[in-house]
Amino acid sequence: MSQQIMSSLEQPKIKPIPITIALMIGAFIGLLSETALNMAFTEIMSDFGIQTHAVQWLTTGYLLVLGILVPISALLLQWFSTRQLFSASLLFSILGTLVAAIAPNFAVLMIARVIQAIGTGLLLPLMTTVILVIFPAHKRGTIMGTMGLVITFAPAVGPTLSGLVVDKLSWHWIFWICLPLLLFTFLFGLKFMQNVSTITKPKIDILSVVLSTIGFGGIVYGFSNAGEGAGSWGDPLVIIPLLLGIIGLTLFTIRQLRMEQPMLNLRVFKFRMFTFGVLIVFICMMLILSASILLPLYLKGGLMLAAFSAGLMLLPGGIINGLMSPITGRLFDKFGPRGLVMPGFIITTVFTYLFSNVTTETTTIAVIVMHTCLFIGVAMIMMPAQTNGLNQLPKEHYPDGAAVMNTLQQIAGAIGTAIAISIMSAGQTKYMTSNAGEMTDPIFMSKALAAGVQNAFMFAFIASMIGLIISLFVRRVKV
Repeated sequence: MSQQIMSSLEQPKIKPIPITIALMIGAFIGLLSETALNMAFTEIMSDFGIQTHAVQWLTTGYLLVLGILVPISALLLQWFSTRQLFSASLLFSILGTLVAAIAPNFAVLMIARVIQAIGTGLLLPLMTTVILVIFPAHKRGTIMGTMGLVITFAPAVGPTLSGLVVDKLSWHWIFWICLPLLLFTFLFGLKFMQNVSTITKPKIDILSVVLSTIGFGGIVYGFSNAGEGAGSWGDPLVIIPLLLGIIGLTLFTIRQLRMEQPMLNLRVFKFRMFTFGVLIVFICMMLILSASILLPLYLKGGLMLAAFSAGLMLLPGGIINGLMSPITGRLFDKFGPRGLVMPGFIITTVFTYLFSNVTTETTTIAVIVMHTCLFIGVAMIMMPAQTNGLNQLPKEHYPDGAAVMNTLQQIAGAIGTAIAISIMSAGQTKYMTSNAGEMTDPIFMSKALAAGVQNAFMFAFIASMIGLIISLFVRRVKV
C-alpha cells in the first residue's frame, strides 16, 4: 500500500493534543454505546414486548456494523481527509443518538443503533492510525494507554451510568445525555482537527468490499444468532451465515494476498509480534464484553438488585481500569510488554475462575472485588499488547494494522457476547430441567440464572488460559 500518512516531522504545525482529545471523546461516547443499554434491557423488553434474544441485537447488531465497516477503513483513509472522516463519523453518531432518543418502537431503535455504529466504525481506526502518526514511538505506550482508558473504560462504566438513568428517568435519557457531548465534540473537532493524511484515491476493488462484508458480517451474524440460547447452534440461521462467513473470509484473504494494492493488506500478519498482539487483544475484548453483558444480568436477575445498585457495583472496576490504563502505558514505555501482559492474564484467569463459582448467595463485596481485579488484569493486557504489535509495523502499514486490530476487536466482542449468552442460556435451561421439583422455590429462577452465569464464566476462564499461554511468547519490539 502506498504511504498516505505524513509524519509529524513533515508537518511541524500539527498540534497532537487537541487532535487526540477530539478523537478520544468521540470514541469514548461511541464505545459507551456498546454496553450502555445492557442495564436497560429489561425495561426495553417490557416497553416493546420483545424477548432476550431480540434485545441482544442492540449490542450485537451494533458490533455487526462495526465488523463490516472497520475493515474498509484502510481504504477510506486513502480516499478522504482526516477532517472529512472525523466530521462524517460524528454526524452519523449524532443522528443515530437523536433517532434512538425518540425511538417509538424496537425497529426504529435498531435502525438508530446501526447509524450510531457507522459513526463509531469510522472513528475507531481513524483514531488509532492518527495517534500512531502524530506521536513518536517512545511516547506511544503512554498515549495508547490513554486510548486504552477510552476503549475499556467506556464499556465498563456504561452499565453504571445507564443503571442510574434507567432508575431515575428512562432508557431514552441515555441518548439524550450523550447528544450534547457529541455536539460539543463535533464543534471542538471542527476547530482543532487537522489533516495528517495524503489522499491517493486508489482503485476500489468492489469484489474485495463484497467478500469482506460477507466474511466478517456472516461470522458476526452467525454467532449473534447462536446467542439465542440452548440448541440454537444447529439452527440454519447459525450454520449458514457462519459457513458463508468462513468462505467469504477465505476468498477475501486469498484475493488480498494476490493484489498489488489490496483493500486491506493482510501481510501485516507476517510480523510475529503484531500477530501475537492481535490474538491477545482478541481474547481480551471477548473477556471485556462477555463480562459486561453477563454481570448486569447476574446482578439484576441472580442477586435481585435494582438497576442503579447493580450499576454502582460495577463502577469501582470501571474507574480502576480507567486509572490503570495510562499507568500501564507509561510502564510499557519503560519496561516493555512482557512484565505486564503475562501477569495481567494470570489475574484475569484467577478471577474468571472465581466468577464461575458465583451463586445467589455470593456477597456484593465479593462481586465488587472480583470485578475490580478482573479489570485491573484487563488494563495490564490490552494496550501494552496492542502497542507492541503495532510498533513492529512499518509506517506504511499503520492504516492496515489499525484496521485489522480494530476489526478483530469488534468481531471478538460479538463472538464473546454471543457465546456467553448462549452458554448462559443453556446452563439456565439445564438447571431448570434438572431441578424442576424446586420450581416452588421463590428464588428458583435466580438460581437458574446464576447457574447459567457460572457456565458462561467458565468459557471466559478457558479463553483467559489460552491468552496466558500466548503471552509467554511476547517480546518487546525495538523501535
